[in-house]
Amino acid sequence: MNKLTRLFLLSSLLNISTLKAIDWPQWRGPDRSGASPETGLLQSWPDGGPKLLWEGGAVGVGFSSVAISGDKIFTMGDKDGSSHLFGLNKSNGDILWSVQVGKPGGNFSGTRCTPTVDGGAVYALGQFGDLVCVDADSGREKWRKNIQAEYAGISGGWNYSESVLIDGNQLICSPGSNEASVVALNTTNGSLLWKTSLPKQNKADYSSWVISNAAGVKQYVRLYNGGTYGIAADDGKLLWHYDKLGPNTANIPTPIPFENYIFTAAGYGKGGALLQLSRAGSGISVEEVYYTRELKNKHGGIVKVGNYIYGDFDDRGQPWCADIMTGKIMWKKSRGEGSGSACVTYADGRLYFRYQDGIMALIDSSPENGFQQISTFKIPDGMKQSWAHPVISDGRLYLRGNNKILCYDISDPSRKAASSAPVIPQTPRLWQDNTGNFQVQATYQSQQGGNVILKKEDGTVIRVPIFRLSAQDRAFLNGK
Repeated sequence: MNKLTRLFLLSSLLNISTLKAIDWPQWRGPDRSGASPETGLLQSWPDGGPKLLWEGGAVGVGFSSVAISGDKIFTMGDKDGSSHLFGLNKSNGDILWSVQVGKPGGNFSGTRCTPTVDGGAVYALGQFGDLVCVDADSGREKWRKNIQAEYAGISGGWNYSESVLIDGNQLICSPGSNEASVVALNTTNGSLLWKTSLPKQNKADYSSWVISNAAGVKQYVRLYNGGTYGIAADDGKLLWHYDKLGPNTANIPTPIPFENYIFTAAGYGKGGALLQLSRAGSGISVEEVYYTRELKNKHGGIVKVGNYIYGDFDDRGQPWCADIMTGKIMWKKSRGEGSGSACVTYADGRLYFRYQDGIMALIDSSPENGFQQISTFKIPDGMKQSWAHPVISDGRLYLRGNNKILCYDISDPSRKAASSAPVIPQTPRLWQDNTGNFQVQATYQSQQGGNVILKKEDGTVIRVPIFRLSAQDRAFLNGK
């Protein structure tokens, strides 16, 4: 086995947990992109919306979205004088267990973090820095700590809001202090692996970490009040910093890594930028491809589909589509139901925009035909600010409400039956990642949970994230 192959396998094994095709195990899905690979979904909804399968789960007050793994749903909420982590039955919303996390409330009432599920454990962060790890099946507490107290953390005015990242044996989160802007904790016991102090940054702020392999270097990327940062995944060393989005009232959206690029955006009058990363000696150089105030986004998030990105214009309830490589606006909402900040999820050619006023909208993702809002319905969520991000899993749409979760059937059996996946040859070929640094000779087996399953010549089976494959390999998977 050559060195490149070993590195490729190690990177894959450290970053990928065994996922079922229907799982949505963390904030913004398996790869934190906000995009689901599911197909066979309704392309329009009947009047009044898709069929409501169940409404359940007395999960208290919160803006936390849901995570889904196996037969369970996980979320957080303030209830009975504490913030809680909940495990629920996916088939009916019944609460299976709950764990007290910490104090409730904050600048806004309710939890912010979406739990992360990995390796049979669930990790959750309360709004006052209480971090817990529990068994996914029983809710039994494995360990806990308070990152605010232990690392002299400063959360920011809206309290701790990030959803922690799990990468192998590392839990990545942001206490937000001068000594520890970010820490890596051991997932088995919460012990400190490393900590990093970032320049121009002395509070946690509200975004969440994502993994990038840009410029052939595995790194973690996050937006803070001081701008967007990239740090080395193995030791937290600062690799690069882009400061144009800071300082700001609040920097919230999760950056979007792809190939050797990072798209990053913020609201409150800021904008969006495309950054290109490249090797510069032993370090990484960051170049601004463009910056435009037309791609600002406050907290509804942005999704990438092919060469286009979609989000809400600041918090105005004006969804937009733009070419990610140029920043050119393709369309922007000018009419239709829905107002206030809009959060977005993508699946099967459709954008699922949830507006602050409780309108759920289905929008055509085509960049060519202008803004087309196909269907809408009013969510009976009981929320003053309908901010919790939609989740799509196994033909179901999950929406967090006030002291409840709503589950809708968005599957279309006729489209599932009619759709046919491309026939992919099962012959040995060379597979590469999108940096060109890693490669492996293997045979295609299947696709599962956003991963491609490959069998090496020695019989070893490996899982590789599809989004990390080269453009040529992704085209091969699409039958091209």
